[in-house]
Amino acid sequence: MADRLEALLDRFPVSARMFHTGTLCGINDLAAEAGTGQLHFVRRGVVEVVHDGTTALRIDTPSLLLYPRPMAHRFITDPDTGADLTCANLRFEGGAANPIAATLPAFVYLPLADIEGLDGVLGLLFEEAFEQRCGRQALVDRLFEVAVIQILRQLMETGQAQVGLLGGLAHPRLRLALVAMHERPAQAWSLDTLAAEAGMSRSVFANAFRDTLGCTPGAYLQQWRVALAQRALRQGRPLKRIADEVGYGSEAALSRAFKAQSGASPRQWRQADAG
Repeated sequence: MADRLEALLDRFPVSARMFHTGTLCGINDLAAEAGTGQLHFVRRGVVEVVHDGTTALRIDTPSLLLYPRPMAHRFITDPDTGADLTCANLRFEGGAANPIAATLPAFVYLPLADIEGLDGVLGLLFEEAFEQRCGRQALVDRLFEVAVIQILRQLMETGQAQVGLLGGLAHPRLRLALVAMHERPAQAWSLDTLAAEAGMSRSVFANAFRDTLGCTPGAYLQQWRVALAQRALRQGRPLKRIADEVGYGSEAALSRAFKAQSGASPRQWRQADAG
């Protein structure tokens, strides 16, 4: 079976940087930083999580909180005993246009005991995070990145992601068409050929795709191609070569799709992004 996440993570990877390990006591505010999400592991203690002045949840068992996009939040813990947390900033390549970050909810809460296959990673992560060993930062950062992949697997395999891109990748047939688009964006895809990849009739495929991802297969393909073009522009590659690689026959065709998707021409977008 084709790997549902490989093409996504290859083109739009996530990187982590641990910024806290230890006990948090009392009230702690974490600001939203542009282009940055956060992942918190609660190892011990009780944590009240506050969003916009309102209590969102109360954590009293070892758990994780994932914020894929910038979102201010507050942790309230016992002022004396506190709670033990390990926290990292996350950067999804492409920022708001990253297809993984864009499909996730504003925050994800999961008890650690509910996540299959994470025990070994967490054991090493906590061991390294709470010790002072050489290479500690680099190792813990990589373990946070592994944990993100495990979280994505958990959301897909347990049915917790039923709509959006992860919902499509969790679908036993739609995911075949999605992986095909992700891996071969330059192919001349049509509704018929995508339905054939999924092993579904044309009409059933179109309806299931729209109901799950909230757009037509053609609209999704354009989003994916433009996201790839944006990534290539950041790398400084020429527009003509990008057009060929993402499935548009000319610079003009790519520019039309690019402007329809992003509201700006490739040149304008590149200048704004660099600024």
